[in-house]
Order: sequence, then C-alpha cells, then structure tokens
Amino acid sequence: MLPLNQKAPEFTLPSTSGENFKLSDFIGEVIVLYFYPKDNTRVCTAEACHFRDNFDLLRKVDIRVVGISTDSITKHLKFKSRHNLPFELLADTDGKVSKLYKAHIPFLNLSKRITYLLNTQHKIVAAISDLFNSEIHLKRIIDQLDKVRE
Repeated sequence: MLPLNQKAPEFTLPSTSGENFKLSDFIGEVIVLYFYPKDNTRVCTAEACHFRDNFDLLRKVDIRVVGISTDSITKHLKFKSRHNLPFELLADTDGKVSKLYKAHIPFLNLSKRITYLLNTQHKIVAAISDLFNSEIHLKRIIDQLDKVRE
C-alpha cells in the first residue's frame, strides 16, 4: 500500500458516467478509492454492496466513493446495473493506476483489494488491505472519518 500522509497519485480513467474521471477535478472533496479484483465475483460483489448499502451515510458527510478494477467499462456498467450501485466504477484496463497505488497483481492484470481514504487535499489518511474480508474495508473507513477533516 501507499504510505499514509502521502499525496495520492494523479490519474485519469474512463468512468461508468460516460466521462473520464480525473482525480484532481475533485480536489476539495473527500474520496474513497477502492480497488478490487473483478466484477461479479463473490467477495467483490459483497464489497460493492457494502458501499452501496452505506452510500447515504457516506454522502451525508460529503464523501465520494469510486471503485476501480481492471475490468472494462462494459463489464462495469453491467455490474453497476445488476447491483444498483450509486457510485462510479473506473476502468483501469491496463493496470497502470493500480500499479501507481500499489494495488496491482502482476501477471494476472488484476487489482488487489485495497481501499484508500483521501482527505480534501487528496492526502492518504487511511489505507486498508484485506483480500478476503471485504466488509472490513468499509468499517475501517467509517472508523477513520474524523481524520479527513484534519
């Protein structure tokens, strides 16, 4: 994982919104960037649904949730629709952004399950890595919310 208090690396990726998502366009917003291996797998679906089920809570405190994997926009759109995900998914098809965030699995071109919480200046204030326990990512993010306003 990237170290805490480091500025999050800049990137631009295609989004399920139909627009490109450029991280610096959201300076001033708290962001949860969650990297995950693959759409429509058991643990990845559970993780997306945890974020979906708590989305209102996160939006009430002005936190933007963004999921990133190496799947295509086409797969992301199906996944998003199937599970009613209210947040954007980004397609890192070549794995370059996953590599920037130390969330890439070499040779498989998959993302690791790593979640970063970025403050309004996009410094990393929390980082969680747990491949099989997807629920812990959201729980630890919620536990760290007080740090985003520091």
